[in-house]
Amino acid sequence: TFDLQRIGRWSQFVQYLEEGVWHIWIGFDHILFLLSLLLPAVLIHEARKWTGVASFKAALTEVLWVVTAFTVAHSITLSLAALQIIELPSRLVESCIAASVVLAAANNIWPVVEHRRWMVAFGFGLIHGFGFAGALREVALPKADVPAALFLFNAGVELGQLAVLALVLPALALLRRRPWFEKYGVRVASAAI
Repeated sequence: TFDLQRIGRWSQFVQYLEEGVWHIWIGFDHILFLLSLLLPAVLIHEARKWTGVASFKAALTEVLWVVTAFTVAHSITLSLAALQIIELPSRLVESCIAASVVLAAANNIWPVVEHRRWMVAFGFGLIHGFGFAGALREVALPKADVPAALFLFNAGVELGQLAVLALVLPALALLRRRPWFEKYGVRVASAAI
């Protein structure tokens, strides 16, 4: 026999995972921020110009550092906010997220932080975590389900980011050696962001 309550609970947990994925896919601010971080991952800024990295492995290493730092940071603040340990006004959070997108894109045009971009990703990830918490709060969370919902929503966010990464990084890696991409690609795309 099937336990309908258990099936209902399982489908609710799957919904938390789906909400995390969906939040990334409809969250243009988060996608634009991720793109701002990914664009220069296939390039090196030296002598005031962008040049393609020697190998895809070098680009992938850079991306892993950046994405891991962003993930750790937003997981921290998502947890703190979802557990109501720290609460920030949504207007402030959303404004800071918008500023992070602009600053990350501007850094691609006028590089201030050329190395250790993972540190920037970590700092801005702390802000984005509060934004993810706001989205999680919109889903009615029974108190008993907060830990599981938090874990599954965060896992969904990661799956959504990995899907974006899987689409964008190979394309950028193919473009990295094109002279027009080195010269204009990052700047034009960042200006559009």
